[in-house]
Amino acid sequence: MEENWTDIVDLVGGPEAALDELVYETDEGVDIIPAHPTLDALDGNLGQVDDPEERYGRLRKFFDDTVDETDRYDIILLDLPGLSNNVSYNGLWATQDVISPVLLGSLEIKQARALQRDATEIRREYDVDVQLQMLIANMFDRRTNLDETMLEELQEEFGDLVAPGVVPQSQAIKNTTARGCTLFDVDEDELSKTGLEAREAFRENAAELLTRLR
Repeated sequence: MEENWTDIVDLVGGPEAALDELVYETDEGVDIIPAHPTLDALDGNLGQVDDPEERYGRLRKFFDDTVDETDRYDIILLDLPGLSNNVSYNGLWATQDVISPVLLGSLEIKQARALQRDATEIRREYDVDVQLQMLIANMFDRRTNLDETMLEELQEEFGDLVAPGVVPQSQAIKNTTARGCTLFDVDEDELSKTGLEAREAFRENAAELLTRLR
């Protein structure tokens, strides 16, 4: 598989050209590589590889050998499936810094605990420095006492891992997504109060994440 990818990179004209084949540019300063239906079969294919380094390290090798060579990006974010499978482990090995949104419910807080355990297990078993860097309280509804209670529980259990900005539940997020853009591509006067609060929370959390990664 590695040789095939190398052949493709050479065929299309090098790493920069290979990325151009994959990347969609946006007007907001962020490039996107969308998911593809063939990823459904990838987990099974990787499961047939015995060597853990080969099974879980392929995405990291792609970043090191192809993406980093272009000096094109400062930060790469991966939106991984919420499953403990070979695709997710490739993403964890590649990035090693983990951010996770958390809905404010008992099940979701349990999932955050499991994510923290998974990171610890990967470090111990494979000597790969995967670290949980940030948990982001998401879709917070200040009208309910339950969300307030769950937020306090999340902050008490995970401490500084919880991001400073709490993202409120907002129809503006859904509306802008449906338009094919984000809250940052919309004028302030078009956004509701919760939309503005969400945008500020995203900005605050991004600044904090940069500080932690540095």
